[in-house]
Formats: sequence, structure tokens, C-alpha cells
Amino acid sequence: MCQRAGTYSENKLMTGNLPGLRSPGYIVLSISALLIFWQLLAVEVVQNHFILPSFTDVVFAFYNLLFAGTLPMDFAVSMVHFFIGLGLSVLIGVPAGILIGWFPIANRILDPIIEIIRPIPPLAWIPFAIVWFGLTDLAAGFVIFIGAVFPVLVNTYEGFRNIPRIFVEAGKMLGCTSNASLIRHIALPAALPHLASGFRVASGVAWMCLVAAEMFGVSRFGLGQKIWWYYNLHQMDNVMVYMLILGFVGLFIDYLFRSAMNRTLLKWREGEVN
Repeated sequence: MCQRAGTYSENKLMTGNLPGLRSPGYIVLSISALLIFWQLLAVEVVQNHFILPSFTDVVFAFYNLLFAGTLPMDFAVSMVHFFIGLGLSVLIGVPAGILIGWFPIANRILDPIIEIIRPIPPLAWIPFAIVWFGLTDLAAGFVIFIGAVFPVLVNTYEGFRNIPRIFVEAGKMLGCTSNASLIRHIALPAALPHLASGFRVASGVAWMCLVAAEMFGVSRFGLGQKIWWYYNLHQMDNVMVYMLILGFVGLFIDYLFRSAMNRTLLKWREGEVN
């Protein structure tokens, strides 16, 4: 018993589930150590602001950009592109995943087409995005959509494909006789954990595709557009500012999606042990 208890404690420690390891003190300590290492590496070792700007360079660059007034517009434009792509991926990915996950004939017809298109990188669609939509916000949204739609589609498919047959049989006994009623009352609630996972993965992929979607000149503003703009000007401290903004905003978006999923789609799981 003592040996098993020790193993359990070791596993908790390895997975980072001990409350002390998530305390603010540890977070501040780790981030401070990273910033000090970054500063020393840039100033004492690299000694080249173009190759690696220091932490203080980035702080001053952020201060200058903040008062230049372009950051709010860049953020707003990027969010428009992000939500166009992510919204389209949900509107198309969920119905398509339900279709191929619930109806075997649709799966046999559409699965080969999906598996041919799915491995194509989103960046490969940029020429067609320009031809079809021009240098517009919709073109950037389309590239983001290509990256985000398949996580939604695949997770929706897996959720509907793995529904226990006993759920379906119980639904039929309780009066769900049509496919529409079975999907609405039985399959969709059972597949919600998969859908929530798909939404979260898709939001992360969509945010990562944002930079590529904005680099081909769809707008004069945007977080991704400014990275390329300041790179051409050899202002790498400004490039680093926009990279860090992308990281922090992406982290915040993931937190919002996770919290929203837990409060809505997965609220019924509050009593489960995680």
C-alpha cells in the first residue's frame, strides 16, 4: 500500500497536478528566469539586435508601438479574419461531419474526396484565395478556414461514429423514430465532447494560420501583416512585439474557448473526476 501511494504521488508530481506547482510564485519565478536568460543571451552572447533583440529592446518597441496608435487597428483586423475563417469552419465542418458520421453512404462517397483535400497545406490555397476573392478580408478568412475546418469535421465525425448503439436503441424505444430526432436528441448530446475538442483545436489552428493569411497583402493592417512589414524594415524588435502579442492573444483565446465549452456544451460533466 505504501509503495502504491508513493507511486501515485510521483505520478501527480509528473503531471503537474499538485496545487503548489501552479501557484503564482512558481509562475513568476519561471517567467522571470526566462526573461533574464533572454536578456543575457541577447546582450552578452548574440550582441546583434537584428538577429535577437533583447527583452528591453522589445519593451521599448512595444511602448513606441502602443503610442503610435496602430496596434488596436491591427488587432481588430486580425480578429475579423480569424472569426471569418473559424465561423465558416464551424458552419461547414459540423454539418459535413454529421453527414459522413451518421450516414454510411455519405461516408463512402465523401471520405475519399476529404482525404485527398485534407493533407493539402492551407498556404497552398493562397493563390486560389487571391484569384477567387482578391486581396480582401474574405481571402484571408478563406485560408484560415482551410486550416480550421478539418479539425471540426474530423472530431464531429468521430463523435457521431463512436456513439454506443445502446444509446440509439434506447432513443428509438423512447420515440425517436426519424434520423432527425435521433441526431438532435441522442447523437448530438453524446458527441458534444468530441465537438468541443474539435472547436478548441480548430481555434488554435485558425490562429496559427492567421500570420500566413495576412502576409500576402490582404490589408494594410493585421498582426501577421505587420510582422512581415517590420521584417522588411529590419526592425526585429517590432517583429518580436507582434510575435509575443500573437502568443498572448492565442493563449487568451484558448482559455476563453475552454471556459465557454465547459460552461455550455460540457456543463453536464461538472460532477466527473478529471
